[in-house]
Amino acid sequence: MTLKIYGIAASRTSRPLWVAQELGLDYEHIAQVYEGGATHTPEFLAINPNGHIPVIDDDGIIVWESMACALYLAERFQAADGSSLAAHNHAERAEILRWTFWAVTECEKDALSFLMHRVAMPEERRKPELALQADRRLAPVLQVLEQHLQGRSYIAGERFTVADICVASVLAWVQRADAMAACPRLADWLQRCTARPAQLQVRVMARNRVKS
Repeated sequence: MTLKIYGIAASRTSRPLWVAQELGLDYEHIAQVYEGGATHTPEFLAINPNGHIPVIDDDGIIVWESMACALYLAERFQAADGSSLAAHNHAERAEILRWTFWAVTECEKDALSFLMHRVAMPEERRKPELALQADRRLAPVLQVLEQHLQGRSYIAGERFTVADICVASVLAWVQRADAMAACPRLADWLQRCTARPAQLQVRVMARNRVKS
């Protein structure tokens, strides 16, 4: 069996890479860039006709869309010690699904706008008003997760799961937002997630653009 993960770590590919690192999977990391039409070659379009990263190839099973890749790997594999990032029951599965989709539909667009116009883009290209608007829109949205985390350590049950990876991968983009400052439980949870050794390793990969 050969598991391949396509995409550089400094992209949404960080999500399946984080899962793979958490589980200690044996995989081939193909650090596929997306700049300059690199994902629109005939060879790449044969595995993802949308022309985006990430893509995973699990011995011929192809999955694209970053959250789908993360969820698939969590369901498909366990760690060597038998631990799992997947749901143990239907209640946990419901939490994993609803919060993963919540992160995509309610948070990701504004989180990306905040990231680009507050942090990532060259300063001369940033539009501070767009970052401010995104921050304000996120304020009531983040309060939903802030309330959910009352009396619990993680999103789905009392253990770290793929739900935490999926949601933290989005909310890490807005750690500097005023909306986050108003959510102490959420901020504490996010710090614990992003301080995990597997996530730190992915961040090293992102900085260095190296293959695992």
